[in-house]
Amino acid sequence: MKIALDALGADRGIEVVVAGARIVAAEGIAIDLYGPQDRVRAALGSDVPANIGVVHAPDEITNHDDPGTAARAKRDSSIVVAAKAVAHEAADALVSAGPTGAVLAASLFNLKRIKGVRRPAIAVILPDGRGGRSLLLDAGANVEVPAEMLVQFAHLGAQFSARVLGNPRPRVGLLTIGEEDGKGTERIVEAGRLLADPENTHGFNYLGNVEGRDITNGAADVIVTDGFTGNVALKAIEGAATATMLALVDVIKSSPRAKLGGLLAKPKLLELRERVDPNTTGGALLLGLRRVSVVAHGSSSPAGIAAAVRLARDSVRGDVTGHMASAIAELNEHAASTSDVTVGVADDA
Repeated sequence: MKIALDALGADRGIEVVVAGARIVAAEGIAIDLYGPQDRVRAALGSDVPANIGVVHAPDEITNHDDPGTAARAKRDSSIVVAAKAVAHEAADALVSAGPTGAVLAASLFNLKRIKGVRRPAIAVILPDGRGGRSLLLDAGANVEVPAEMLVQFAHLGAQFSARVLGNPRPRVGLLTIGEEDGKGTERIVEAGRLLADPENTHGFNYLGNVEGRDITNGAADVIVTDGFTGNVALKAIEGAATATMLALVDVIKSSPRAKLGGLLAKPKLLELRERVDPNTTGGALLLGLRRVSVVAHGSSSPAGIAAAVRLARDSVRGDVTGHMASAIAELNEHAASTSDVTVGVADDA
């Protein structure tokens, strides 16, 4: 297996990406680094592992560029060249810490959608507070989502949860403002009606509506929503986690007795910090594409880059894209055989 790793885009520079590549190369994962050859080789130094290659890609897409326009115009950019390599099977998966919009656009243009998928979704792995992990999608790719796309997201998320997160029959919930049927927008209510049909939920256990508090309490393995709501929820969770950790530090420093308690609890507190650290999960996945694409956090440390590469590797090993394609095809066949709304048919991108 070989991973195409974008050397540009990380907030901390090429050196961090290269350091992350060295971590996973030591674990036996083959890496091709895409970026300006001289800068990448300078960061690598003279002692280069045999399973790390360098592919020249002199241009860069930044946060100041329009993602769609730049992904078409900057053909020599690291993200685009790496995405093309995956599309042409020179690599098995794409990993980039560059701008999310640019990675999404380059992946969509080159890797293409799975047949029948209307739009790919950004999926984020979150700690659930009980030592487990849940999946939230969409986390920002699609602001307005019709009911049929929410049903597709449920299938995409369920396949990833089963193949990578180890949940044989994932519990899927629809995020809204109340647990009762009929709560939420018209799109949410219609999506709930479609998902209530057992023929639309093969491979997972549909729980019905879930609320915001259920995202991190282990109530569901997969939480489905539109990109606007999902992105707001994700940022709120990240902010709350940071505020909680800061408050905890203040409490520990508040008195000599508290400092002693903090010292005794330090090993467990460090474990907690690691569990909620975004670097641990490896970033977000673009689900619904024909090949694996992972967006690492822009602020990733070398450990975060390594985690993103492992996430891509595990997705390839689990044949996530193949299982997603089968699930969407089955969903569309059921829709075509009934008078119900077609929940998936779309032209190939």
